Amino acid sequence: MLRLSRGAKISLWVVASLVIACTYVPLLVIIMNSFSSSRIAGWPISGFSLVWWEKALMNEAVHAAVINSLVVAAGATLIALLLGTLSAFALQRFTFFGREVVNLLIILPITLPGIVTGVALSNTFYGVLDPMGIKVGYAGMIIAHATFCVVMVFNNVIARLRRMNPNLEEASMDLGAGIGQTFRLVTFPQFRSAFIAGGLLAFALSFDEVVVTIFTAPPGVETLPLWIMNQMARPNEANQVNVVATVIILLSLIPVYFSQKASAAADAK
Repeated sequence: MLRLSRGAKISLWVVASLVIACTYVPLLVIIMNSFSSSRIAGWPISGFSLVWWEKALMNEAVHAAVINSLVVAAGATLIALLLGTLSAFALQRFTFFGREVVNLLIILPITLPGIVTGVALSNTFYGVLDPMGIKVGYAGMIIAHATFCVVMVFNNVIARLRRMNPNLEEASMDLGAGIGQTFRLVTFPQFRSAFIAGGLLAFALSFDEVVVTIFTAPPGVETLPLWIMNQMARPNEANQVNVVATVIILLSLIPVYFSQKASAAADAK
């Protein structure tokens, strides 16, 4: 068992405390400024007020941005769940020429800088498809998000498939169950937690995406991250952004919590 000296323990504690402080103190400042009575965000706050919460919650632009983000994230997640799961099964269960290349191509989008992906998709949508009369519009933004969301599902599902016992499926089919029944009663329950965890991570990643959205969003369409970025150029509206950011911080705890629970359940099996 590794034992640390007293000096090493103190150093580790100091470094860990600094990292935690750098992460969470700025979030606390955002939350506190959402309740500030001042028009301009700052520290310390001049007084407490709910005026910015009222303005933000009644702002129709915020409502539209939230709906756009939810629709895009949900669409991208559905695509990712389907393609990521099928890809994981294909690469785990079958041997074919070029399998490693396919595996690389699936993972590549998450390793590319967002600006590269955004420029590539924008050129394709508006430089190739648009002149051909194919208007991708809103669907193009969903497809763009799905390109990197697929990786989240793929990595979670294939990691679980590699730990599954194929004898259970063989026993099910030996007892007379068909392929569909075996998948529903034996196979899916074994990787269900990884499937859910991948979907939650994909949704969170899509909901938060900015760079790819800038290049692929149709004119006049704003997701919530784009709305926040545009509002930051208006200092008098900064506290509305703090309100929205506070809500996002609180809501983000939900998918993270369930994703952790699902991952823990997958590891326990």
